[in-house]
Parts: sequence; C-alpha cells; structure tokens
Amino acid sequence: MVLDSDSKIWLESRFKNSVRFDESMSKHTSLRVGGAADAFVMPEKPEELVDLIRWCRQKDIPFLVIGDGTNLLVKDSGIRGIVIVLTKCLMTITGRDMERNGIIVTAPAGARMQALCSFAVKNGLKGMNFAVGIPGTVGGGIMMNAGTAHGSIKGVLDSIKILLPDGHTKIIMRENLDFEYRKLSLKDEVKEGNQGQPIILGACFCLRPSDPWKLQKDAEKILKERKERQPAGLHSAGCFFKNPLSGKTAGDLIDLAGLKGKSIGGAEISLKHANFIINRNKASASDILALIELVRVTVSKKFNINLEPEVKIVGQ
Repeated sequence: MVLDSDSKIWLESRFKNSVRFDESMSKHTSLRVGGAADAFVMPEKPEELVDLIRWCRQKDIPFLVIGDGTNLLVKDSGIRGIVIVLTKCLMTITGRDMERNGIIVTAPAGARMQALCSFAVKNGLKGMNFAVGIPGTVGGGIMMNAGTAHGSIKGVLDSIKILLPDGHTKIIMRENLDFEYRKLSLKDEVKEGNQGQPIILGACFCLRPSDPWKLQKDAEKILKERKERQPAGLHSAGCFFKNPLSGKTAGDLIDLAGLKGKSIGGAEISLKHANFIINRNKASASDILALIELVRVTVSKKFNINLEPEVKIVGQ
C-alpha cells in the first residue's frame, strides 16, 4: 500500500467527496475491467489539480492522470498510488478568437472530444469532423494524436498548454511538437532532475469558417459510417493495435490470421471489426491480455509483423 494514514487524511480533508479509496477501475474504463486504485481523485478546480500533483511529487507518490478511460486497459491487480481524473476540473470549452489563419478554439484537456466536435459544428467551424465518433477527452486525443482516415489532431492543433514537473506551465506551438502515428512525445520538456512527464492542461485548435448545416450533414455521414464498421453497444477500447506503417491494416492482418471471433474467457475479437477486442461476458483484464498475446504471436508467425498496442496498458 503506497498511501499511509496521513496521506489519506490529507486527501480527505482537501478533496472531501471527490476522493475515493480502493476504487475499482472497472467503473472508469470503457473496457469495464481492472483492479482497484489506491486512491481515485476528481479535482473540481484547476488549482486543486495543480496542488494534488505538486503534493504527489513532494511525497513521491505515483499517480496516473486520465480522462474518460476509453483508451486504457488496467490490469486486474490494479494501480498503486493515485488516479487523477480531469473531467471535472478541465472540461469547459471557452470560446473562439480570430487569427490570421482561421479561428482559434480553446478546449481544456478534460473536455470530451465529442463536445469539441459539436461546438465546432454549431459554430460553423470546419476541421474537427474527422474526430466525430472518437470517444474520450481532448487531452487523451492529443497524447494519442487521435485520428481517422479523415484527419488527425496534428492537422488542426495550434498549441498546447502543459504543466511541467516543476509546477510551472508552458505553451508549446504545434511546430515545436513531436507528433508520430498515434503518439505525441513530450520528452524534450522533461529536464534533468525533474521526475515525471508533463501533463496536458488544454489546447488551442485552428479551425476554418464553414456552413453549419453542411458540417452537420457531413458529421452525420461520418458517424453513420463508423457505426456500420465498428461494434456498437459493447464494451471496448476502440481499435486496439496500431496499423503498420505500410501494407495492410491491423484489422486486416488479424482477420487474415483467422482470429475474428476468437475468445478467451469473456474477451472476444469482434466479428465486425477484427481490431476491436470486446468485453463480451464479464471479461477480466487477464482475459484481454491473453487475447492480445495470442494476436501478436499469431500475426508475427504468419506475416512477420509485430503489432503494437494503441491502447495504454497500466497497473502491476
């Protein structure tokens, strides 16, 4: 147990009803699996978030910052330390400013991606429809460089605001960000002597004026296509594996390997989209991990391709 009694007392006095102990992460991930976190905290104000992270670092208590848990697999043994959730303190999309290259929309890390997409459509701003149907929060979307065939975060991002390990904040413009496929690296912001990664607090997006009616129709079409291709109404974390840089997609490779519909315990590879692992029947994280290993080994043997998970796997 990482948290001693004094730490629990401080957390309870500081966050009151916004802190829970031994909280099952199965309640807070889209896969609906995962053991307990020592503490689960939902700061309600940005200053509470900063105070909590500063306190964790002073006490050398490990912490994990999450949004909606839509791209997260928590192991059955749970998470030691504190899980910090951004969806209460960093959630309001605040407005728009005219710039030379378009209109700047500011969204905090805890805002839902779909809220940002809806905001753009209602205000006649083009650029975010690629993300229609992508679950999760803005912060998670940025860290994963979330995208589809229609575009990605990198293409519309203007800048991000981060909280550095030393407690200071910093604005980084897009041209100074190191984006890769389904990844943003902030390693250059970690200076020697500071522990931990920077935390995204929010971002500015550069969008273009357009017809709200046309944007709405386009969004409806994209969402309909997503629902036709992907399993709906089932617990999953979206596409589980990154697509190889060239050749067939991860879903195609898994399908060609004969793994569609394969199950271990309560976890199953979707018959509708082979890159989706679904919690079909009270799966455990161990079931899903075993299925992941089966996919990687089988695809490697058949095609000599090593599939890399897109979903973040955490816990002991």
